[in-house]
Amino acid sequence: MKLRNPPVNSLSLELLTEFVISLEKLENDKTFRGVILTSDRPGIFSAGLDLTEMCGKNPAHYAEYWKAVQELWLRLYPSNLVLVAAINGASPAGGCLMSLTCDYRILADNPKYVIGLNETLLGIIAPFWFKDTLVNTIGHRASERALQLGLLFPPAEALQVGMVDQVVPEDQVQSTALSMMSQWMAIPDYARQLTKIMMRKATVDYMIKQREADLQNFISFISRDSIQKSLQVYLEKLKQKKG
Repeated sequence: MKLRNPPVNSLSLELLTEFVISLEKLENDKTFRGVILTSDRPGIFSAGLDLTEMCGKNPAHYAEYWKAVQELWLRLYPSNLVLVAAINGASPAGGCLMSLTCDYRILADNPKYVIGLNETLLGIIAPFWFKDTLVNTIGHRASERALQLGLLFPPAEALQVGMVDQVVPEDQVQSTALSMMSQWMAIPDYARQLTKIMMRKATVDYMIKQREADLQNFISFISRDSIQKSLQVYLEKLKQKKG
């Protein structure tokens, strides 16, 4: 599955909706056992959540958008499919979250291709389930530091901290992803799926239990004047950069 939402594959409401529908179709078709997630735009995996969906809209829109973000994670993190992330570009924030939900992550060896949850740099907070996914991947102390500082790791550091499993030359990302997919598929599905759920169930169950509270927190937080102003400032800077 290739993400395609020019220019930076931001996770718009439309993209999230289409992605979840596509993934559901694959899960329901038993001829598919695994998915390689990658980008149609070399240089950028996904810039993450679409800030325009969270700025200058009404609470009903924020609710619809955040439910779609939650649904993305709830589809990916406990998926029965083998998910391999072939990260062929920068992967901040929501792009990083998508990568972290996968079973295996391969990052192209290019210093520009950073990965991390950098929400604090925008004046916003990574939700608890973003945090839990990161802690499950790289451990508590490394996550605490990374989240507070909004760190974006270049490939070598991402590998060292355990945010990715492999760093390979850019032209080998897809072939390595296929090779790793074969390795994961050599394991009987039933045993692998039950093991995956055993490892991830507590995190998923807690998210489902807190889903409504998380939604209300998001609407309340994103609707604050101070947050709206900081998002507007950030979006304005992005426009100037493009200009």
